[in-house]
Amino acid sequence: MTTPSASCYHPAVPYDPSRPVLRFAPSPNGRLHLGHAYSALVTWQAAARLGGTALLRIEDIDTERCKPEFTEAIAQDLHWLGLDWPEPVMHQSQRMDTYAAAGNALRDQHLLYPCFCSRTEIAALATETDPDGAPLYPGSCRHLHRGEQIERLERGDPVQFRLDTSAAMARVGMLTYTVLGPLITDRPQIRHARPQRWGDVVLQRKGTPTSYHLSVVVDDAAQGITHVTRGRDMEAATDIHALLQMLLGLSSPIYHFHRLILDADGRKLAKSKGSPSLASLREAGWTPDDVRRAVGLEN
Repeated sequence: MTTPSASCYHPAVPYDPSRPVLRFAPSPNGRLHLGHAYSALVTWQAAARLGGTALLRIEDIDTERCKPEFTEAIAQDLHWLGLDWPEPVMHQSQRMDTYAAAGNALRDQHLLYPCFCSRTEIAALATETDPDGAPLYPGSCRHLHRGEQIERLERGDPVQFRLDTSAAMARVGMLTYTVLGPLITDRPQIRHARPQRWGDVVLQRKGTPTSYHLSVVVDDAAQGITHVTRGRDMEAATDIHALLQMLLGLSSPIYHFHRLILDADGRKLAKSKGSPSLASLREAGWTPDDVRRAVGLEN
């Protein structure tokens, strides 16, 4: 199938919540690279194929690492690629009260508990790893006596709040979500979610009332997102999102998992690895069409 030209990435209709709504949601903690460009282009392409709209959302809950200059750079890079979106843009840093309310809803269901374990302690006690290869939390604090929880909270010990995943799954039973194939308009498939493989994930931390998992499901529902395009590295995390959507009574989008853009060593591009930014490629003379060719989306 021929990929649409740059102009075809723009939605054919104005933003209409009754039509499909997609989103591209980068974190402004560095400059965008080719992997981000591919994900953004796939999102706008999917919106065009579905007759819907692509939104930009800024996921900046990490207020220490996220910077305004990177937010501005994201817009510059996307406009350079020929992409546009409806205003205003949602910024997660402005929605902390909303995330806190979602966390409180889980507390009311007795599904959050305080955990005082450090990463070093977890690594020493863990006997398994999660889908990302990190030490799997063994549930050490899940059954702490209420009196000890209160004492440590009042003392100000470092704390994070974890989802009791086993209890949550016992409440919802069998869990599924819907997936689309490579052409976006393919027949949807039902996939069974297995959030247990992540153990009891952290949803809130002391001083930060949310996490990626919690904020993303709250915002997808708030914006009426009907389809989520994300990299295959996020496929397993979707299990957690499906569970949170069910527990919070939120809508569940249809998902599409696209391929990843890899470097010469076969590793996923990443800001932390110093992958070349779109800005540096632009300064080196690259054009938006060069970017499309580099990521396999030739016009």
